[in-house]
Amino acid sequence: MGATRRKVCCASVVLGMAMTAASAQGIGVSPNGQMSFSPFAQQPKRPLTQEEIEKQKALDDAYKAATNKIPDQRSNDPWATVRPTGSTPAAKKKQ
Repeated sequence: MGATRRKVCCASVVLGMAMTAASAQGIGVSPNGQMSFSPFAQQPKRPLTQEEIEKQKALDDAYKAATNKIPDQRSNDPWATVRPTGSTPAAKKKQ
C-alpha cells in the first residue's frame, strides 16, 4: 500500500508542476509596467504615416460610397399578411 500511495502522491505533484508551468507562459508584464495575464493582450500601435492615413481615408470613402449605392431593403415580416392593418391599443385590465 505504501508504494502505491507514494506513486500517486508523486504523480500528483508532477502534474501540478506541469499545470503551473503551462499556465505561467501567459503571464507577463505589459509595456506600461502593469501585469498582463492574457497572451492575447494587444500591443501598443505605432503611429501611422501620412501615406497610411491617406490610404485608410480612401478605403473608408470607398466603403461609404459603396454602402450608399445599396438600395433600402424592405423589412422581412412573414406575419404581415396575418396581422390586422389597423393598430388599436390593447385595453387595460382593471385589477
